Amino acid sequence: MSAPTPRVHITSLGSGDPIVFLHGIGSTSATWTEVMNQLADRHTVAAFDLLGHGGSPVLDDPAEYTRDRALDDLDTVIATLDGAPVLVGHSLGGYLALAHAATRVGAARGIVVLNTGPGFRDPEKREAWNDRSRRNAHRFGVPPQAAELNLQEDSVVMDSVAELEVPTLVLAGTADRPEYAGAGQYLERKMPNCRFVAVEGGEHAMHEDSHATEVATIVAEFAAGL
Repeated sequence: MSAPTPRVHITSLGSGDPIVFLHGIGSTSATWTEVMNQLADRHTVAAFDLLGHGGSPVLDDPAEYTRDRALDDLDTVIATLDGAPVLVGHSLGGYLALAHAATRVGAARGIVVLNTGPGFRDPEKREAWNDRSRRNAHRFGVPPQAAELNLQEDSVVMDSVAELEVPTLVLAGTADRPEYAGAGQYLERKMPNCRFVAVEGGEHAMHEDSHATEVATIVAEFAAGL
């Protein structure tokens, strides 16, 4: 049986062991262009636009904009590749990478996340996040239904961290909000095979600016060590 055709827009180049890049809310796969260009000489690098973002379709049904539907889209992207990939995610994309590992054990060779967190075990904290996200949805630059992707539905990652054995690297920029460093240090303590690295001077989208080469180098070294 052939793999399903992805419904999302994919950019792919290069050859070698695959790496899949996931962007954050209100961004697109283009956020990874510089990093991908620096890795395409040794890896197949692929990035896709989340539903309602960039070149991917905009569907009217809000039920299409959930974490689990986004993970299904990631599955269809992975199915186009030759072998299990390393997943590299920024912000929401990093959370999706962690959620993918929590719900699809063994599907990825490794994970790198940038300026992200594992969500919330406490329902009140989770709903506070969701309330802030709804208030700020107009700032994301995407259709209102697409902003629903940023909502936290449960504590699947937090509930799974102690069992997540996939090699994981967590990066946090020192110029970003300190809670991302705190989240990274938490994951390093709780996950069996996780390492935290602070990127000096890195802001929230550090992979897009002067830190693109540093991020690409870190990802390449991580992938080579798997």
